[in-house]
Amino acid sequence: MTSTKDSTGRGLLAARRLTLLAGVAGLGAAAMISMLPQGNVSALSARAYAQTTAHPASFADLVEKVKPAVISVRVKSNGGAESMNFGSENPTLRDLPFERFFRRFGMPEGTNPSTPHGRKTTGQGSGFFLSADGYAVTNHHVVDKAESVEVTTDNGKTYTAKVIGTDPKTDLALIKVDGRGDFPFVKLAEKTSRIGDWVVAVGNPFGLGGTVTAGIVSARGRDIGAGPYDDFIQIDAPINQGNSGGPTFDIDGNVIGVNTAIFSPSGGSVGIGFAVPADTVKSVVAQLKDKGVVIRGWIGVQIQPVTADIADSLGLKKADGALVVEPQSDSPAAKAGILAGDVVTTLNGETIKDARDFARKIGRMDPGSTVKLAVLRKGETKTLSMTLGELPQERQARAAAEKGETAGDNAPRVGLMLAPASKVAGAGGEGVVVVGIDPDGRAADQGVKTGDVILDVGGKAVSTPAEVRKVLADARANAKRTVLMRVKSGEATRFVAIPIAGA
Repeated sequence: MTSTKDSTGRGLLAARRLTLLAGVAGLGAAAMISMLPQGNVSALSARAYAQTTAHPASFADLVEKVKPAVISVRVKSNGGAESMNFGSENPTLRDLPFERFFRRFGMPEGTNPSTPHGRKTTGQGSGFFLSADGYAVTNHHVVDKAESVEVTTDNGKTYTAKVIGTDPKTDLALIKVDGRGDFPFVKLAEKTSRIGDWVVAVGNPFGLGGTVTAGIVSARGRDIGAGPYDDFIQIDAPINQGNSGGPTFDIDGNVIGVNTAIFSPSGGSVGIGFAVPADTVKSVVAQLKDKGVVIRGWIGVQIQPVTADIADSLGLKKADGALVVEPQSDSPAAKAGILAGDVVTTLNGETIKDARDFARKIGRMDPGSTVKLAVLRKGETKTLSMTLGELPQERQARAAAEKGETAGDNAPRVGLMLAPASKVAGAGGEGVVVVGIDPDGRAADQGVKTGDVILDVGGKAVSTPAEVRKVLADARANAKRTVLMRVKSGEATRFVAIPIAGA
């Protein structure tokens, strides 16, 4: 019996080696199938073989097709090294847990941190033509504050470009080269790339000019903390400083994303790059071309993700949807009757996965559009209709729940001391204030801080410690494991699920 197993193992290994050799020799799927042991044919699908033989042995034909449309972008600005900094000082990335490793990667030339303000500086990035009449895409951080922009095409010719518009929230910019109507151009992909798909990146790393690298789509939907509408494609094709604003192509030669950031402990590529997806590029570029700016829909709410603890406290089966922390006064949401504690579950019939998904969907809609929201309120589903406003530039309808920023339970069993807000100078007239905390208690473990103001507990407004204790006692009597509190910390307000089981 042992010898039979060993023989079978050797046979399988030989078959695998033969399959690999057949692939190298360029044999078709049918030939490879015929070489496998009969009993193992069913284990390898025809689709897998079709995909294997569909992958190109070389990307040369693809590169020859798309490379002429890729451009190098060179800018001059007054102290522009700050706006194009690809290091940790970029303000949009400063608050990341690993901020020193996430980089915007435009390529400054001949600058250093001591460059005086007012001195002309230069920098480089990448881009690509979207139309024959000279419209091209690059990154906002590449051309931000630029006094002049030059582009160099694959054949070495240099042209002056003008900035049509930029969108800092997605880090995209539209520029234009006038005077010709026959520029080679590429198209944005119509279909969504899948994890594992081949990709080719073309750009201007370190100012070297048209450079090509290949890899795969590593992940989708990445949020790196760069902005309220993060939805990056992660790729492993090597991209470096100067690649910023360049395209990533699928094997059909369509642009699936615009390279905009890298994760890098060293400053160079470690195989983790991020690209703005093509569907976002389409909507942003269309508005920049038409209006010069991007105008987004707005409903005026602070939202946060529904965590497992929050879902449990609300009686939800899944941790889905967007939790409304607080509607802004006189906003579309407030006028439509949205309340703090509502969980938005659908938008125009489409399921809301999480807070980011909701923010992106609203942001892609036009102001003045009428939408229908399904919200879960105290166990009941309600449908609300509202007309979207326009996103004010000074505000963003998003409140992200970050690890470690939670509010606490006021009962002594979790290590908190409370006082009515009306009795604490500067605390306002609503809620109860955390005036003391046990560093070894449950509340401290949840990140509770002295000075936090608890506004309501379990959906009920509270103004005294006794009211908080009563709500908590009632929750425990009803076998609740967590209680939801609305807490104000500084200028920010958010919901926090506080565990009470066993307390």
